[in-house]
Amino acid sequence: MREILGRRRRLLSQRSDGGPELIDAALTFATEWQWPVLPGVTADPQGRSRCGCPDPECSVPGAHPFDPSLLAATTDARMVRWWWTNRPAAPIVLATGGKAPCAVSLPALAASRALVALDRQGMRLGPVVASPTRWAILVRPYSMEQLGELLYAKDFVPGSLRFHGEGGYLALPPSETGQGEIRWERAPLPGSASPWVPDVEAVVDAVVDALTRTGVSAPEL
Repeated sequence: MREILGRRRRLLSQRSDGGPELIDAALTFATEWQWPVLPGVTADPQGRSRCGCPDPECSVPGAHPFDPSLLAATTDARMVRWWWTNRPAAPIVLATGGKAPCAVSLPALAASRALVALDRQGMRLGPVVASPTRWAILVRPYSMEQLGELLYAKDFVPGSLRFHGEGGYLALPPSETGQGEIRWERAPLPGSASPWVPDVEAVVDAVVDALTRTGVSAPEL
C-alpha cells in the first residue's frame, strides 16, 4: 500500500514540464476518479502569455479546449493515453458538471484570504486548484436551476466569483498554461476513490461571508 500511495503522490505532483507527469495525472483523473478530461490548447511558442488558439485576445491562454472541443472529454484510458502521447505538454482540462465536480473560482488574493477565514470557521473544503491569477474550489455537481436559486436568494454576490458548472471547464494540475503553472493549493488525498467535495451552497455561503467579513474587494479578473 505504501508503494501505491507514493506512486499516486508522484502522479499528482506539481511538476508541469510535460511528459509522464501529465499523462499519468490525466489517467488518474479519468480512470480512477472518473472525471472526463481532454487536452487544452498549448501556449503559443512565440509568447508564453499568448494562446495557441486563433483568438488573439484569448482571456485564458492555454487553459481551455479547442481541438478537440469540450464535447470530446472522456474517461476512456485509451483516448487519454493517445492524446497525451501525441501532445505531451498539453494542459489537462476537466469538463465540469455531470459526474465530474463543478467549481467556484475567485481572484487569487481574495481566495487566499477567504480560505484563511474559512479555516478559522472550521469549514471543510475539498481540493482547491490554483493558477497565478485565480483559485477554484471544487464542489459537487449542480444544475443551472440550483445555482440560479442560490444566487437569487443572496442579497449580494461578488461579481468576481465565477461558476464552472455543466458545460464549463477548468485546467487541472500539473498543467502549464499561458497564465503560468496550475497547481494544487489544497491537494486531494491519495487514494482510489474520487476526492470528496462540498456542496456549492456551503461554499458560496462561506466565501461570500468570508469576503464580507475580511473586507476584501475582489477585482474582476
